[in-house]
Amino acid sequence: MNEDVFKGKWHQVKGEVKSRWGKLTDDDLNRAEGDAEKLIGRLQERYGYQRDEAKREIDEFIRRHP
Repeated sequence: MNEDVFKGKWHQVKGEVKSRWGKLTDDDLNRAEGDAEKLIGRLQERYGYQRDEAKREIDEFIRRHP
């Protein structure tokens, strides 16, 4: 799944995102709106990830969800 498709299917995968990263709140997910860049920022805030680490995690997640 590429980032455009990810954004389009956001409502379907939002629950899986929350399962994967439990520290993200519903507000975090609503603000991300399926935008990978916003989600990367939220992961950095909640988990203390460096940008490249957060991007790698999101990219992996997107690749695993067809």
